[in-house]
Amino acid sequence: MNSFLRHMTWRAVLVAGLVAGTLFLLADLVFAPIVTNVSAALTLRYFAALVLGSKVLTGATTPTIIIVGILVHYVLSLVFALVIALVVHRWGMVVGILGGALLGIAIYAINLYSVTLLFPWFFAINSTVILLCHAIFGAVAGGVYEMFDHYDVPVTTTTARRA
Repeated sequence: MNSFLRHMTWRAVLVAGLVAGTLFLLADLVFAPIVTNVSAALTLRYFAALVLGSKVLTGATTPTIIIVGILVHYVLSLVFALVIALVVHRWGMVVGILGGALLGIAIYAINLYSVTLLFPWFFAINSTVILLCHAIFGAVAGGVYEMFDHYDVPVTTTTARRA
């Protein structure tokens, strides 16, 4: 495992997490108000509530709540991008994108059904928009990681075959 981790492109994990996390937020901010008819900042309030408690879900939206929500979101994005990168590492771009999308959906299911054990109110944001955002996140994280993974080159042998 140590050798495996040594051959990860850590900068690619960072870029993948930031890019995929940003696209997740943009997709959520655009589609959530259209599809679910809720405030675009609701998801950020739920992220902030993971740290600040459920009291931030009601009342006025303050800049502190939004900033904490964004920070929590990007920390989670980096962790989930690392998980996706560990799985799709060295499988190529197609597996990076398709496998990443499937892993994004798996992360959605795991989050939804495990996080709600600790934070029961988190189940309220369950929607097709969040599912779609997770699939987009995974596909982008896997694709971006594979794009920037400098270890993702074919292994060639240097010894010539003897006749």
